[in-house]
Order: sequence, then structure tokens, then C-alpha cells
Amino acid sequence: MNTKEKIIATATTVFNEKGYSAVNLKELAQVLDNSRGNLTYHFKNKEDLLESIVKEMWEKLAREKEKTLQIPSFENMHSQTQLYHKFQREYAFVFLDTHVQNHPIVKDQFKAMIEKTIQDFNAMIAMGIQIGTVKEETIPGTYQSLALSVWMVSFYWLSQQTTRDKTNAGDGESIIWGLILPHLTEQGITGFKKFFGEAYYEKLGKPFNVNKYSFIKF
Repeated sequence: MNTKEKIIATATTVFNEKGYSAVNLKELAQVLDNSRGNLTYHFKNKEDLLESIVKEMWEKLAREKEKTLQIPSFENMHSQTQLYHKFQREYAFVFLDTHVQNHPIVKDQFKAMIEKTIQDFNAMIAMGIQIGTVKEETIPGTYQSLALSVWMVSFYWLSQQTTRDKTNAGDGESIIWGLILPHLTEQGITGFKKFFGEAYYEKLGKPFNVNKYSFIKF
């Protein structure tokens, strides 16, 4: 690891722990046991450093996505969701800080990724309907809302865990499947169980056990 790579790696860790806005270059240089002058030799300012971190993140994400099957399938969606959650942990400050997300260096790339994710999911639904694993839409807008919901669970999973202080509670993939499974046909459910296993299907979530008789009735 050369000096520039070490700075990027250390800065990512520090920003994840303390937040991007809370750390200046002088403090970062102290963590690196270096001078601010030496740090600015490689990165003239914090925005320059942010740009390099984000560039590294997109490049790594692109390489990882190339390893998955680039076809509109729910199995591929499952793999990509796991991949997004992995990168949310690795670059947490980018996904948790709305100021970073809205930074000109980041915003357009994030917007493109979001739109592509929603389009990909729409393609998965369309293919599912075509091959008989997804039910036809009965209420207009249902599947557009489903695509948006799946994206939100994928994108904001770490954020909601952090807000609720439940970083070890459950996983986003099972939540997403909970949204999708009611729209699968019998053929789709059978295919799901065959691919992921009956045990995974049975453990996707806890049964709804709120006492419906405990509420006031009029």
C-alpha cells in the first residue's frame, strides 16, 4: 500500500467512525502520524480526498458487480443487495451523511445508481411475469411502489439500523423477500424454495403475532 492508498484507507476509517464533517485534515494527519503539509501534497483539500474515496468505492463496486450474473433475476437482485449492504458498511459515512450524498462529487453518481437499481428491479418483475413466476399486476402502481420500496430497503438499511440502534438485528435481504414473495405465483414460490432452500424460506421472518383483540372496537 503506497502513501496515497494508506491515506484513503485511513481517512475512510476515520470518517466512518467520526463523520466526514467532524474531521479536518490536521486531525487526519495526526492519525496518520504525519504533517498536514505532507497530507496536502497528496490531497490539496478534504474535497479532493472525498473525490478519491468515492472514486475508489465506485470502481470496487463495479468490479464486484461484474462477478454477478447480469440478468434480470431475483437471485441476482439478492446478490446485489448483499453487495450494496457490504459497501454500506465499508463506506458507512457516505451512506449515513446526507451532506456527503448531496455533495456535487457524489450526488450525480448516487442518482444514476438509484435509477439503475429501480430500472433493474422493474426488469426483474417484467421477466417474472413473462415466465410465470410473478403475478400480473392487479392494482395499477403496485409494482412501481414495490420497486421503490426494494430500493429504499437496500439503500437505507444501514441508516435505519443506526437510527434504531439495531446494527445486529436481521438482514435487509429477508425484508426485501418479505415484500416480494406475496407477489410470486406458485411456480415462483417453488422456484424460490428450490434455489434458496426450504429452511431459508421458513426463517425469513417472525409470524405476525399482535393481539388483534387488544384494540378498542367501536
